[in-house]
Amino acid sequence: MSSFSVSGNLVDVHQQQIYPATIHIENGKIRSIQPITKLPDQPFNYILPGFVDSHVHIESSMLVPSQFARLAVVHGTVATVSDPHEIANVCGMEGVEFMIEDGKTVPFKFNFGAPSCVPATVFETAGAEVNAADIDMLMQRTDIKYLAEMMNFPGVLNADEEVMKKIASAHQNGKPVDGHAPGLRGETAEKYISAGISTDHECFTKEEAYDKLQLGMKILIREGSAAKNFDALIELLNDWPEQMMFCSDDKHPDSLVLGHINQLCARAVAKGIDVFKVLQAACINPVAHYKLDVGLLREGDPADFIVVKDLENFDVLETYIDGGLAAKDGVSLIKNQKSGAINNFSCNKKEAKDFEVEWNGENEINVIEALDGQLITNKLLCEPTVLNKKIVSSTEKDVLKIVVVNRYKDAPVAKAFIKNFGLKKGAIASSVAHDSHNIVAVGVDDESICLAVNKIIEKEGGVSAAVYYKPEDGNEISEEVGIVALPVAGLMSNEDGYKVAAAYTKIDEMAKEMGCTLASPFMTLSFMALLVIPHLKLSDLGLFDGDTFEFIH
Repeated sequence: MSSFSVSGNLVDVHQQQIYPATIHIENGKIRSIQPITKLPDQPFNYILPGFVDSHVHIESSMLVPSQFARLAVVHGTVATVSDPHEIANVCGMEGVEFMIEDGKTVPFKFNFGAPSCVPATVFETAGAEVNAADIDMLMQRTDIKYLAEMMNFPGVLNADEEVMKKIASAHQNGKPVDGHAPGLRGETAEKYISAGISTDHECFTKEEAYDKLQLGMKILIREGSAAKNFDALIELLNDWPEQMMFCSDDKHPDSLVLGHINQLCARAVAKGIDVFKVLQAACINPVAHYKLDVGLLREGDPADFIVVKDLENFDVLETYIDGGLAAKDGVSLIKNQKSGAINNFSCNKKEAKDFEVEWNGENEINVIEALDGQLITNKLLCEPTVLNKKIVSSTEKDVLKIVVVNRYKDAPVAKAFIKNFGLKKGAIASSVAHDSHNIVAVGVDDESICLAVNKIIEKEGGVSAAVYYKPEDGNEISEEVGIVALPVAGLMSNEDGYKVAAAYTKIDEMAKEMGCTLASPFMTLSFMALLVIPHLKLSDLGLFDGDTFEFIH
């Protein structure tokens, strides 16, 4: 690689200085940094370390890693700390290997962890298992940087043998363990952390995050497409700059097109937080904590840096990775390529009657209350709407039917009811349904639900929106269906990331035209089967209480 130089206002986060300098790059590394004494007439841009997303599931972008990279570099992201938990729950170790190898095909620094909870719980049907022996094998690899989020916090608190073996393997190999402990406080939080768990990205209140920070835990401020905790936690960065990082956790393709960690930096500075503290969280802390091979603008470092217009909006002009120009003026320079695909999908199409719910005379039913911008849900008791001895959706009450269909084999459909989706007609469905990625759907009528689910089964993965028009209503068409196909594990597309983002935007608009009131309908939908987040969720095996960790019968 030829030598070259870049000049601008160097932002030295370590020394907390900003000064004009020229960076000399040679063979992908920073050879020298020389201060400039004579300034040019035109204003200088700013040179920063590249941004790092400290916790993200690449699969949730619906893009394979190589396509995720193409979109992310435009916003100054040079690296991610990535948990391949989603594909592992579908395809096991083969899925983890797929993510690593696809990531290696592009100039971007993916840092994958070993997924610690596959399956996530015994209360759902997953496609694979990753046991302690598998984890030990992964931990010994140099391209596996950490043990990914330990969602089984009851297993940690009860010293479950398999769980403790996984944690011990990480420690023996000198690698950190990521946490996942929503709402855990006091003595239980202390016990969880004392097991050697170093981070948490699930805090949704300032008080919870503060408690964990005092116990020595590092807190990741999450702002994704569904869970948005930035406003609740950002003030803590003023006093805890060395113990906090930024992450997205789950980022859908349409929002990734618009921005990434750069947006969080701009919002933090706008709130009056010192820019060096902001960049400490966005750039420095993830590299230090996970021991990443990512440059931090020092002599001898890999030449991973970005050029921005100012330190307020963080509009990215150029992104360099290992000295190569990866993005310029809003255009990705990473080559578009089509990756291979793996999958695990084996169920037959359904009939509308499979989604019927018999009324047994009950006066109240348990209802999931979805909360916009949150992964947690509330547990409600509501009067059922009954028609012909069947419990049905009520658009007036906004209590709609939710179903989960096993994607790995033919099995009875799990059915329940949910509030706050707001649909006035039709149904939406997705095979991106954390953690086991069975098919989840919410709808107004059984025919529309069936239509949306069957489209996903036909494509062996995707997100869909569908409206079934009853013949007796005199409609000119019988159905309206939209789908974004996700042939890679039923989670991702291997097509051009920008085209996938455009298709996703279109189907998101369709869901909202059908009446959905959520900011990100499909992202929220994808978490309604996530049993490890309280309070009420639906798996393919039934309605689940996240507080008692048992089914509701």
